[in-house]
Amino acid sequence: MNDTTRPALLYLVHRIPYPPNKGDKIRSFNLLKHLAERYRIHLGAFVDDPHDWRYREDVARLCESTCLLPLRPPLAKLASLRGFMDGRPLSEPYYDSRSMRQWVRRILDQGVERVLIFSSAMAQYLRPEDHAGRRVVVDFVDVDSDKWRQYAASHRFPMNRIYARESRRLLAFERRVASLTDAGAFVSEQEAALFRTLAPESAGRIHAIDNGVDVDYFSPEREYPRPYGVGEQHLVFTGAMDYWANVDAVCWFAREVFPLVRLDHPDARFTIVGARPAREVKQLEQIDGVQVTGAVKDVRPYLTHAEAAVAPLRIARGIQNKVLEAMAMGKPVLVTPQALDGLRACEGLEWPVSEDPVTLARLACDVLSGNLSPGLGRLGRACVCEHYSWAEHMERFVTLLESP
Repeated sequence: MNDTTRPALLYLVHRIPYPPNKGDKIRSFNLLKHLAERYRIHLGAFVDDPHDWRYREDVARLCESTCLLPLRPPLAKLASLRGFMDGRPLSEPYYDSRSMRQWVRRILDQGVERVLIFSSAMAQYLRPEDHAGRRVVVDFVDVDSDKWRQYAASHRFPMNRIYARESRRLLAFERRVASLTDAGAFVSEQEAALFRTLAPESAGRIHAIDNGVDVDYFSPEREYPRPYGVGEQHLVFTGAMDYWANVDAVCWFAREVFPLVRLDHPDARFTIVGARPAREVKQLEQIDGVQVTGAVKDVRPYLTHAEAAVAPLRIARGIQNKVLEAMAMGKPVLVTPQALDGLRACEGLEWPVSEDPVTLARLACDVLSGNLSPGLGRLGRACVCEHYSWAEHMERFVTLLESP
């Protein structure tokens, strides 16, 4: 990527944007891929999963230069405790690195005039004076401070106090970042509207930029090997299984909803597909009919051969990629209201939605019995094909970066 006719861009990401196998990395990778067509990218990111080092060349091919630094979560959690002493949100020292700071200084000293920050924690690498003469855009993705507020409401002492503090301090940090940058983006209009109310002083610079789906890759028209037993009926959840909101979702569904489903469909299966399953998730296999796969090479076979996907999230921010991908595969998706936050309304698409265990179990039974509208999956795919194009949405970042 040495085409000097292209302008340079500093792209700071809290986690290496590859492989695109979880929510934030799906967005940050598609953003990198799109921007690489227009800019000479200088990428600074952390690698918090040792397995991801194998992809450094895949990322480097899209960039003029990279600074990829190891981040060890246990040590980063210890480092984050500095926030209690100096008043910062814990998320800020978690991603603090002298080496990253020095690399950013070298890149900025080369006269780079455009900066894109992915996740507010990476904004700490720009000093207030670094904004002068540069176009700086931050992709907040979600209102993370509100996520911590939700965590506080669902936990007991002392974690509820810690999470509530993080929500307050992180919101103050997000507001400061938004006030310094030229534009801020969120993954949905709902997220953007929420932040405008929380940071009214920056409301005019806040934009909603949706996620997308690769509808050619997530296509029901392809042939996929069946990963399930013959004659089995499966409800499937896909997602990173070390993420607390996902852990909470599958534990609630497996314990409160799925046993009610098994009363009418004793051969039904609930399959949990995703890397790094937490201990609580692994223990769910003690429940009859629950299967935990761990990491898989391809989630598409698990989606295409399931009767439905489930997204029983009780804590959620932004758009759920797991829902968009299942829709693209033409599968009905059983959801809680929280999982629909951020999704566009599509004509004729009526979601099987409830946060009541009995009602959600009844909807699951309707799917397994073939009583749910057979056109639901078709309408879902039509919706993502019409409204969730990566190229269209990512081009809006170019517009923000090039605005005067």
